Amino acid sequence: MSHIAFFATTPKGQESLLAAELSALGATGVKETRAGVNFSGPLSVAYRACLWSRLASRILLPVQHVAAPTPEALYQGVRDISWEEHLGPDDSLTVDFATVQSQISHSHYGALKVKDAIVDRFRDISGRRPSVAREQPTVRINVYLYRDQATVYLDLSGDSLHRRRYRVQSVTAPLKENTAAAMLLRAGWPEVAQAGGTLLDPMCGSGTLLIEGALIAADIAPGLLRDHFGFLGWRGHDAAIWAGLIAEAQQRRAAGLQQLTTLYGYDADPRAVQAARQNAAAAQLAEHIVIAQTSLRDLSAPPADRPGLLAVNPPYGERLGETEALKPLYAELGAKLKEHFSGWRAAVLTADPELGKNMGIRARKRYTLYNGALECKLLCFEVVPEWFVTARAVEDEAPLSPGAEMLANRLRKNLKTLGRWAEKEDITCYRLYDADLPEYAVAIDLYRGEKLWVHVQEYAPPASIDPKKAEARLRDALRAIPVALEIPREQLYFKIRQRQKGSAQYQASEESGEFHEVREGPCRLLVNLGAYLDTGLFLDHRPVRALIRELARGKEFLNLFAYTGSASVHAAAGGASGTTTVDMSRTYLEWARRNMALNGFTGPQHRYLQADCVSWLNEQSALKIPPRYGLIFLDPPTFSNSKRMEDNFDVQRDHVAFIRHAAALLAPRGMLLFSTNNRRFKLDHEALADLQLEDLSRALLPQDFARNPRIHQVWRIQTGKA
Repeated sequence: MSHIAFFATTPKGQESLLAAELSALGATGVKETRAGVNFSGPLSVAYRACLWSRLASRILLPVQHVAAPTPEALYQGVRDISWEEHLGPDDSLTVDFATVQSQISHSHYGALKVKDAIVDRFRDISGRRPSVAREQPTVRINVYLYRDQATVYLDLSGDSLHRRRYRVQSVTAPLKENTAAAMLLRAGWPEVAQAGGTLLDPMCGSGTLLIEGALIAADIAPGLLRDHFGFLGWRGHDAAIWAGLIAEAQQRRAAGLQQLTTLYGYDADPRAVQAARQNAAAAQLAEHIVIAQTSLRDLSAPPADRPGLLAVNPPYGERLGETEALKPLYAELGAKLKEHFSGWRAAVLTADPELGKNMGIRARKRYTLYNGALECKLLCFEVVPEWFVTARAVEDEAPLSPGAEMLANRLRKNLKTLGRWAEKEDITCYRLYDADLPEYAVAIDLYRGEKLWVHVQEYAPPASIDPKKAEARLRDALRAIPVALEIPREQLYFKIRQRQKGSAQYQASEESGEFHEVREGPCRLLVNLGAYLDTGLFLDHRPVRALIRELARGKEFLNLFAYTGSASVHAAAGGASGTTTVDMSRTYLEWARRNMALNGFTGPQHRYLQADCVSWLNEQSALKIPPRYGLIFLDPPTFSNSKRMEDNFDVQRDHVAFIRHAAALLAPRGMLLFSTNNRRFKLDHEALADLQLEDLSRALLPQDFARNPRIHQVWRIQTGKA
């Protein structure tokens, strides 16, 4: 068995890279196929590939080819294999089965037939049979059935090789490790590192690109952190060969780390920064990778003697509207490259290469890679003036369509009328447009701070609307808005508005975003227009917050489902003796602290509690001596089934008990403001007849939401009958 045939699998688009890598590892007979590479060599070559391949997913050893036109033929062909050469009756196994264009069309059924054939053979030979184990079996068997011909493999890798065992914390849609390695190899990172350059990822997420970059630059085998491979329990395993390879890899790692330059990763999301730091520590590379919370707006080149490589996997939208919203991000990335990274290389992985045109730099090379099932393009840049171009402006310069011009005219009209009202009332943030024209179903909010920012939300179109027509209208809207409002596109933020359920109510729509300061009355507040499904400031509640400010003087204020604490800021600004801000989300509570601190409200009289408001309110109202509040603001969600809540919550079903528990915490002559955005909500007056109930909905409806009078409902509630 000095010369053995093997097969290595890899994501599509990485075959040629893997072929070159295997050749460098000593393989012969290297031949690319779709999503894989055939190769041959001694057993040590397969072991070396398991340990050193940065690109392979699995290393497979062919055992037998079996004609399988029927389940019975498959069973018999597998049963005839000498499985006792590979495992024993006291061992365990698992079977992975894939079928293409074959009579056996169900992979699970095929896997069962293979398993039955193997265990039946052992039962006949020894009276005992191996067990089945999905996690770390002694032997993993892989069967590929194509046109009724089955190839039976032993999986020498065990678990997929892209799992390096350093990812202890993740973020949304992480980049696979072997795809990250392919991205860096295509971008020329080994040459940059060899020349003394550094690697920087300005949107590092969980740090995968940085860690893979460090492993490449320091000549570290990516499999060194793994404690299990598929061949370790195999009866053909040669422990001496494997021990020698491990010793060699450890020596190379020690030498490589001494030469490794510092790598840099930034992200605007503190959760991503935490994840990246934990993963770098798990990879034993924390002292070589600097990770900091920094937004793209503040990006600059790190201290370095030589030009490096900026590699990034930025967000990319799968729908037109999402893609449109990302154009400013790519434009800013291009501007930062031109300003701070002269002479560097850059690599950007995107599902929409058209987005790259907004960077204003012509790509030197393009490669196709797959991030999971999603086809992406890797754009490789040289950041030198001869590759700079004027960012795409043809579309912006083209005349608006008749529909877009109609929308632009409506926006100008609204701006004229609502703008006068806002200026008179000293209002800086308001709704300009809310699906006034049925064809353009978007909500447009203006936020005036250092600049005029525009926040656009699309109402998800009904299934009856032709998706192509909806996309065309959305494209028109996103072109018309900057024209009508006379702002650059970089000041427009776009999101898709749809009902959120469960924990999605508390999640960001992207992993990054910038905070902008705006003013509301005497209060300063932070909004995040890019990263979260909501901006942090419910504009329809503007009069409610003003009322809270008027009523709060000298009172203890309780803010339940507090979101970003804007109501607490108004209460403190109105002279509240203390505030208690309660929300289940740690992210929103931290936002609330920042809002309060921005206005100078930092004393111990201002408290913040991370809690399920339903359970917390039940507990407080049941105390023998419950806390008392002169003013309570209760603004629950319509529905919540977050896993952090003890039970789900429905405002229509549960509001009577909820209001009673809140009213139990009122001080004498105290007041509860209860609000809901459930447009079908009906207050149960009969069940709450012993309380004073005053409907303030119409009085607290702001002019910019007057076209939709059921945007929210608000009641003033006090104990005792009126």
